[in-house]
Amino acid sequence: MTGPADAPPPLPSRRADGHKGTFGTVAVVGGQAGGVRMIGGPALAAIAALRAGAGLARLVTPAPILDAALTIAPSATGRALPVDDAGALVPHLAAEALDAALVGCSCVAIGPGLGVSAGSAALALRSMGQTDRPVVVDADAINALAQTPDFARDCRAPAVWTPHPGEFGRLAGSLGIDADAAGESAERRVAAEALAQRLGAVVVLKGAGTVVTDGLRSWVEHTADAAMATAGTGDVLTGVIAGLVAQWARPGARDAALDLYDCARLGVAAHARAAAIWRAERRAPFGLVAMELADLIPAALATMAGAGA
Repeated sequence: MTGPADAPPPLPSRRADGHKGTFGTVAVVGGQAGGVRMIGGPALAAIAALRAGAGLARLVTPAPILDAALTIAPSATGRALPVDDAGALVPHLAAEALDAALVGCSCVAIGPGLGVSAGSAALALRSMGQTDRPVVVDADAINALAQTPDFARDCRAPAVWTPHPGEFGRLAGSLGIDADAAGESAERRVAAEALAQRLGAVVVLKGAGTVVTDGLRSWVEHTADAAMATAGTGDVLTGVIAGLVAQWARPGARDAALDLYDCARLGVAAHARAAAIWRAERRAPFGLVAMELADLIPAALATMAGAGA
């Protein structure tokens, strides 16, 4: 059971003399240019990272869609990933470009709108193979890795994985985990813990009653809000968690005040509170769009701040 004793910790106070560099840089790796274009996901994640307090956001997307993504998220900067004539990522060139794009970044969020391809698998493996910065693994990065044989042996980065039940099922099947992520609350918790233990990472199993666990500690956000059942809200959650990690849990940070588990819990709780604020303001149970959710993240986090924040 969860209760007040295991509620997320207060959000730490920010330095009054801080600057952009103080609060970390989030690299958002995502988007797809070939076939069905997917642009909004990485842009929403970048905006959410900034709304959560990150100092800088860097969009790392296929070259043909970078300008469009930056139009949606003009406060971010951008780095292009090379593609072929059909707009598909070129695996070895994209992996090399990613190395350059991650220099100076505090956290990587990979997966929003990325698509599943040889190129996306190469990017996901490259991100997870480094140890210099934490990674938030979402959406198609999860799907691409689940299709990669023995992917777990190459996962060395400290990580937060954010699967919904379908993505969980693909990961579990790849790893030989027999667990039900779509069942009752207790079953979901056991399933999330099994995945966290297998990966040596934090797992955020999304859904009504989102479970956050590092395999030893577990916490459940019991809020169920159908207003969030709309495109892009998962991308916002990815960005919020990454923004909190960049500020408070990056390796070597002088003021690293939180670990990945608590950053994930705070992100999930703030995401739920932002939706509740929207519903109260609009007096409606549906019609939320993801950009509105991102814009309410500061107000949600403000309710979670510690004394002196």
